[in-house]
Amino acid sequence: NTAISNGANLLIVNIVETSSPDAAQQACDAAKNAGIPIIFFNREVENSVVDSYENCAFVGTDAAEAGHMQGEMIGEFLLENYDAVDLNGDGTISYVLFKGQEGNKEAEFRTQYSVEDADAILTEAGKPALSFYDANNTSKYLVDTTGNWSSQAATDYMNTILAAYSEASNNMVELIIANNDGMAEGAIAALQAAGYNTGEEGSTTIPVYGVDAMDSAVQKIENGQMTGTVKQDAEGMASTIMTLVENINSGAALMDNTSDYNVDADCAKIRVPYAMITG
Repeated sequence: NTAISNGANLLIVNIVETSSPDAAQQACDAAKNAGIPIIFFNREVENSVVDSYENCAFVGTDAAEAGHMQGEMIGEFLLENYDAVDLNGDGTISYVLFKGQEGNKEAEFRTQYSVEDADAILTEAGKPALSFYDANNTSKYLVDTTGNWSSQAATDYMNTILAAYSEASNNMVELIIANNDGMAEGAIAALQAAGYNTGEEGSTTIPVYGVDAMDSAVQKIENGQMTGTVKQDAEGMASTIMTLVENINSGAALMDNTSDYNVDADCAKIRVPYAMITG
């Protein structure tokens, strides 16, 4: 509303409130009432919001794709390195999963499909499904209670885990899945403090997977301290948004010049693909 009052002729919005469509709908309604276009990006809004205004669009990802890619990377890696990862030799891979935020669509899909798809690959090859390290945790994940997807939350969780779970006690966590690279790096910090994932010859490396392909995470993959991540193409998202901005500036329709993009058939939503990053 402040932007509109100040004379903005376009809104580009990364909506923070994702638990209900109300905030996004209110922003869209404000833009519609002012007669200016609105482009939502990154955090997905409901189709009903986009459909409510002809000059509204969404640019982002297929929220489930990152989880599917994580699951595929994990499953394939484990099949190739099963005995090395199975530190206690019990035939099952014990894992922990760090979830960024309850109710966030990206977090929900990454949490679900990273494990589901890895399990599908493993069981098809005759291996057991992944086993969450704590049998008493029915959710099968640990969540950042602040909703910040923070490195510190994962470090704190991992330090607590390592106090009870270790190679010495024959119950070491053998795989770490994180909803983003920040939490992956936080887990690695705790592992390194315990002597793991140093990247040095002879050091045991616990496989760690994240999402985002942050420069620091990619460097850790190259250094042998982290195993994989999924690239969220920020530059691709920005250039796609600029295509829509150029349409507005030239007087064209908002969704003109998007035939080469991955556009939903039933809604003005453009999907920028993820990519797998491994060593």
